[in-house]
Amino acid sequence: MTDSRAASAASPSTGSFRTPARSPWPALWALVIGFFMILVDTTIVSVANPAIKAALDPDTGNLDNVVWVTSAYLLTYAVPLLITGRLGDRFGPKNIYLIGLALFTLASLACGLSTSLEMLIVARAVQGFGAALVTPQTMAVITRTFPPQRRGAAMGLWGATAGVAVLVGPLAGGLLVDGLGWEWIFFINIPVGIIGFIAALVLVPQLPRTSHQFDILGVVLSALGLFLIVFGLQEGEHYSWAAWIWVMVVAGIAVMAVFIWTQARSKDEPLVPLALFRDRNFSVANLAIATVGFTVTSMALPQMFYLQLARGLTPTQSALLLIPLAILSGALAPFAGKLLDRTDPRFLLIPGLLLVGGSLGLYIALILNDAPIWAFLIPSALMGVGNAGMWGPLATTATRNLPPRQAGAGAGIYNTTRTVGSVIGSASIAAFMQARLEANLPGAGDATESFGSGSLPPQIVEGFSTAMGQALVLPAVVIAVGLLAVLFMRRPSMIRPHGAPREAVPAAPVTAGE
Repeated sequence: MTDSRAASAASPSTGSFRTPARSPWPALWALVIGFFMILVDTTIVSVANPAIKAALDPDTGNLDNVVWVTSAYLLTYAVPLLITGRLGDRFGPKNIYLIGLALFTLASLACGLSTSLEMLIVARAVQGFGAALVTPQTMAVITRTFPPQRRGAAMGLWGATAGVAVLVGPLAGGLLVDGLGWEWIFFINIPVGIIGFIAALVLVPQLPRTSHQFDILGVVLSALGLFLIVFGLQEGEHYSWAAWIWVMVVAGIAVMAVFIWTQARSKDEPLVPLALFRDRNFSVANLAIATVGFTVTSMALPQMFYLQLARGLTPTQSALLLIPLAILSGALAPFAGKLLDRTDPRFLLIPGLLLVGGSLGLYIALILNDAPIWAFLIPSALMGVGNAGMWGPLATTATRNLPPRQAGAGAGIYNTTRTVGSVIGSASIAAFMQARLEANLPGAGDATESFGSGSLPPQIVEGFSTAMGQALVLPAVVIAVGLLAVLFMRRPSMIRPHGAPREAVPAAPVTAGE
């Protein structure tokens, strides 16, 4: 479609919505397949980390090496998101989504065929770039095809997808690692990726494109700044926070400051439209989702190492403890999304974040007191309820006032802050876990080499358990920051009154497929 036809159909400059040529729900369901696979791939690796370390890095007692399997993925996922969101605006979210999904699927094959930790890390980095192409397109399609007053239900599905992925990832990971080997946590992506590609090809429409000018200087500065910061944080503990690590982090912060300055002074079209942050809810939601990304990523590693190494559970058994979390999150998220269409988001976000923080506190208490395994189902259930009031409501609040022309930019910013939070969480928890291990296991010496062997000598189990429990304090503190942030949100002006028919609300333009 030409830009003139796109402008006529979509009126992106005005942000107006019209009745769609067809329902946007089938397209959203098709896109959710790819989004689901990406989330599963993030959580599935947390369960397989001990097995991957035992297979590919058995000779070291350092946990930092295997953490790079997750961190490399998150690094190449986070850095390009600002750019890939704009690519969807310019070349069509459907086209960029299909390219990203194909790349992600092929990289999954390479991950499964890896014969060394280094090879696996490189393949995971390629996977991350594919995920970066896919993720903003999902949110952009929701923003451009669902009007603000109906977006809560669509984001409810988005939130339910995240909740279900929390179960399917660890559970599938446990079953696959126990039954077939760690390689199959990546091979399973291949049929799912093929199905998702065909579904998107058939069901996702070609949305109107906008003729963006690409801010080349902004692209270079943002990519360089994010890389320096994230790499420095991830490798800091490994290199004992040497001076060059601090130089790298400070340089990254300086580059990002220059990037923001250039965005503010740009007379053309900036990569990040800073005007979007004048919307208080957009700004607060971005801060909150960064804390959520940090928390969700950082809490998984100490939990899985504790359950598998200190308590002797198999990957499958440890994943089964997350069933209440996923069932409650997946079941309640759609209802939370519908409720969000006609209520203040704080009514869902405050209790949701409180429950997540409270469940982490309970996890800490259970680990430090060597509680029976069944007791871990209780915080899992609390976290499931909290997740339903966290993912969808934050995404809806962030995107409610975005004009269609800025859908890709807004989605890119939101997903960048979420993923940067995840990267920092991954790096921080690795450093914090290592620090707590050294504090609680002085003189353990060669005993720590068994961290990758699937069992621990009895004399270090208590110290190891204490270290893992103390490590969970970090995500608990960070989610409290997110809770404080949402207190400053405003009640949105565009909320559908209770009882108002959905059909009375205009929808976004959707054109037929290719």
